[in-house]
Amino acid sequence: MSPIARTLAGLALTTTLSTAVAAQGLVTQKNILLAMAPTIAQAAVAQCESMGFKVSVTVADRAGLPIVMLRGDGAGLHTPEGAERKACTARTFSQPSADFVKRLTERLGSRQYTRVLALAGGLPIKAGSEVVGAVGVSGSPGKDDVGSQAGIDKVADQLK
Repeated sequence: MSPIARTLAGLALTTTLSTAVAAQGLVTQKNILLAMAPTIAQAAVAQCESMGFKVSVTVADRAGLPIVMLRGDGAGLHTPEGAERKACTARTFSQPSADFVKRLTERLGSRQYTRVLALAGGLPIKAGSEVVGAVGVSGSPGKDDVGSQAGIDKVADQLK
């Protein structure tokens, strides 16, 4: 084998091995950052206030952990917990919390989850098809999803 052929074969082997090692070592994931979370929460609160509701909002990261929680002026005592649990539910199941309600009603004897809440108002936040977080709104009966969607819409251009 010529020295040039050996060098090219060595480079090919090194590239193949380094690619395999890199694929096993680190994972790159998209996530909601602290800088984006207040924008989502404030837009959700503003939407609900415009409809006459006093709400709380939680924005969670891809792990379902809260980044930001806002309790609007005059929002009910239990709305912060409801918002957090709706965001957790949306993130846990990668779907709107309202869809989780449907799953529960279709399957009797379903499991209990501590942080999951079977009420509408939690929506997953997606970058493309990847779930990167969630938002939950509590305090606007039957309209919580509208507030959550307004928050997501406010940052939609940053989620592409």
